[in-house]
Amino acid sequence: MELMNESAIKMKRIARWLSQIVVMALVAAGGLLGISGSASAASDYGYPSVSYTGVSNPPTSDKPQSKLWFNGGSWWADMWTTGTGWQIYRLDVPTKTWVSTGVTNDTRASTLADTLWDGTHLYIASHVVTVSTDTSPKASVPGQPANLYRYSYSGGTFTLDSGFPTTITNNSSESMTIDQDSTGAIWATWTQVAGNSTSGFTSTVYVNGSAPGGTSWSSPFVIPVSNPNPAPDDISAVVAYGSNKIGVMWSDQLTGSVRWATRTDGTSPTATSSWKVQDAVKGNKLADDHLNLKSLQSDSSGRVFAAIKTGLNDTSTNQSLAQLLLVVFKPGTGAFSQSTIATIGDCVSRPQIVLDTQNNMVHAFHTAPGTGVSGCAYSGIPGAIYEKTASMDNPVFASGRGTPVIQDGSSDNMNDVTTTKQSVNSTTGLVVLASNNATKRYWFSYRTLGGGTLPPPAAPVASFTASPTSGTAPLNVAFTDTSTGSPTSWAWAFGDGGTSTTQSPSHSYSTAGTYTATLTATNAGGSTSASKTITVTTGTTPPPSSGITAGASTTASSTTATTTVTLPKPSGTAAGDVLVASFTADQNPTTSAVPAGWTAIVNNLSISTGARVFAYYKVVGSADPASYSWTLSTAVKWGGGVTAYRGVNNTTPLDSGVATATNTTYTATSITAPSITTASNNAMLIGGVGFDSSSPAATPPSGWIERWEAPDAQIAEQADRLQATAGASGTATWTFTAKAVSVWRTALKPA
Repeated sequence: MELMNESAIKMKRIARWLSQIVVMALVAAGGLLGISGSASAASDYGYPSVSYTGVSNPPTSDKPQSKLWFNGGSWWADMWTTGTGWQIYRLDVPTKTWVSTGVTNDTRASTLADTLWDGTHLYIASHVVTVSTDTSPKASVPGQPANLYRYSYSGGTFTLDSGFPTTITNNSSESMTIDQDSTGAIWATWTQVAGNSTSGFTSTVYVNGSAPGGTSWSSPFVIPVSNPNPAPDDISAVVAYGSNKIGVMWSDQLTGSVRWATRTDGTSPTATSSWKVQDAVKGNKLADDHLNLKSLQSDSSGRVFAAIKTGLNDTSTNQSLAQLLLVVFKPGTGAFSQSTIATIGDCVSRPQIVLDTQNNMVHAFHTAPGTGVSGCAYSGIPGAIYEKTASMDNPVFASGRGTPVIQDGSSDNMNDVTTTKQSVNSTTGLVVLASNNATKRYWFSYRTLGGGTLPPPAAPVASFTASPTSGTAPLNVAFTDTSTGSPTSWAWAFGDGGTSTTQSPSHSYSTAGTYTATLTATNAGGSTSASKTITVTTGTTPPPSSGITAGASTTASSTTATTTVTLPKPSGTAAGDVLVASFTADQNPTTSAVPAGWTAIVNNLSISTGARVFAYYKVVGSADPASYSWTLSTAVKWGGGVTAYRGVNNTTPLDSGVATATNTTYTATSITAPSITTASNNAMLIGGVGFDSSSPAATPPSGWIERWEAPDAQIAEQADRLQATAGASGTATWTFTAKAVSVWRTALKPA
């Protein structure tokens, strides 16, 4: 089994690889043999997406598993969120962006998962991974539960059902897949390795079935067929087919076969008589530990399609022999047919297939060297994701690797394609997801099928809360978006002429009156609005007639690693204004150079080792540049912004000390900054948060006005509030989805 190169663990090919390595070294030195060692001149295919760190395995692996599903007019995926865990994401088609829903299932970095959408519920089977190879076998680890999560869906939102997760097994495994039979029971299969280096290792195909809906599980059992013991490197997969049957397929490299066991729903799962076993293929080196199963549920004959990888490249130099096979099970005859997807000469690996029922087409996806690389160092080398197609009735594939669909032109390391269990058509379109485990970034391919366009999602249902809804002027109100249906933009009209496009803004009402605050939430499917009444009365203390006012803000970010943080000067800035800048940098660097005139508020505020928060202020001179640049000690991603303030004391801009707080659990949903004590009336409280995350999330404290939130990379946010009377400010609490976070706050002194 390979994580990045599956053949790299097979000893019989070491000599060949060493010779290839020598060749590649010569190529790098002198361009020999026409083999390119770099894909720097290659094109991008598909779309880059979420970056990730901290997960143990490439997050789009493993080969039999499906990470995507289509529901409610949208594509969804189970994706790793750095610092948080595995979350449900939605593909926003107009922007070609995967957007986190904030719904987290498993937080364990050592897990992988298989997903299943049954039309009513989403099931996610998450298991701890132990990779075992023939040359380095490893026993499955007890006390590592594989969990089944079940979610209900309504109005664009997934909600974990009561009583979940349930436990499928308490042992780790290399891979695990699930499917649902006609009774509603969920079936799971995996291979479990036992033994040690002294007594030897044994691999066994295990199965388990649940009560309808996955609410409880029986004890895991060995599939009751002859010889359920493949090599430690082998894996299994399960599929429902033919309206009332379950099939389990596994590779068996010890016998050179891919085996297939079936049973009818309702029969005894542990009885030998309930299972019928046969070989899908059998022959010397016809089996490897790569397989992907799909069933054609709409097909009255109940056909099952499987893409498998052979091991013929281990023993033969014949480039025309099959490397990937499509085998098709026809229940009517009980037999398998087979056709070649790609040959040894194509240097392909890790196949996945999707069935297009509208066009009667099988789509095969696999890894092969990138388009900027000629030659083939070894089968299984990462590079790009290719697609080949053939008729489901007569699956004859054209020669070659196929059409590139996902490629990072600057990093020839794409691998581990994954997609959906479901059949596709022009209504769903087709999405596949892969990962570049060198740059630690997801990529995906998206397109319509049959010349159609995807229907837009349903319009969101706008809703929000406001706190407080009444009080004396000046009244600071915090608005929190609670809309459902996955809006992608928000437009606020506060009723006094003020507006905002922030998801959850704050607004200050300075004059008594009755105002109607309205939120319009929008996505590709349309818009809806919601309103609330805000009542403002005349207070006993009128607002200050003069003092500190906030001007314009700017934001900037870098999604690629760089040592330079450059923040633009806000428009309309004049000499004597005070700028407050803050930014969050990934991976905890320090600043090695600070632009002239800037003074640190905080410059050593670490969020564990994941990120660091910086904040500075500057009195604007008569000839300030258009932007300001900080130099970091390490090239990292970053995000930040600047706000201009007028009416600040230029000699002593800060009116209080600085307070900070940090939460490094990655599960916090709020953070409270300690109280500070201001020395002057009408001081401007300022503060902000930084996250070890690339997903915007911050909602400022009640009564505070959010000035900006960095749009990408590492998230920083800044907000402020006037304090009429000098003294203790009280604490201030920011809220957000679960993250690791640091917060800082101080105050500006009036002139």
